[in-house]
Amino acid sequence: MKSVLLLVAVLFAAQTTETLTQAERDKAVRELQESQKAFLQSSAGLSDAQWNFKPGPDRWSVAECVEHVTLSQDLIYGVVTGNLVKSPAEPAKREAVKGKDQTILTMTPDRSHKFKAPEALVPTKKFGTPAETLKHYDTAHDRMVEYVKTTQDDLRDHFQDHPAFGPLDGYQWILLVAAHTRRHTEQILEVKAALNFPKM
Repeated sequence: MKSVLLLVAVLFAAQTTETLTQAERDKAVRELQESQKAFLQSSAGLSDAQWNFKPGPDRWSVAECVEHVTLSQDLIYGVVTGNLVKSPAEPAKREAVKGKDQTILTMTPDRSHKFKAPEALVPTKKFGTPAETLKHYDTAHDRMVEYVKTTQDDLRDHFQDHPAFGPLDGYQWILLVAAHTRRHTEQILEVKAALNFPKM
């Protein structure tokens, strides 16, 4: 009888500490991995001239897009695992962010609306060579995926404001990483489609 009660207690504890459903975890991991695949394909096999080519004085190169995505991924991981989850839980805010999962995935990649990058995310060749930048991106990506798969942080009851979307919960910030990567993958493809993009 004691063993049965112990098993029930363990199962109950496991249920109460589950902060994301398996479906939510699977969706976030899928979005992260699919966006990574497209991003890496778009920036692969480029010469130095292609990597650094800018379609115009006010346009970013592939190099700058890749660095910006990498910086953003680091920043959002820090926001989610730092200030956001350490802030007081506010379950009453759940209603305010309802439906934003899909809004983020749909609207963020849409490049018909332009936004100025915050100073912290402006590319400055922080990571060095293309290979070093992409290595840092991959490491940060793997860290984010592992976090989504294993975290017991209460991501749905902790919030942080976004300049365009307003309050987002922690899970939505993670979806934003994938959607933001898709946005700048589109930008890379625009750079490569420019008439004067170097042939090699």
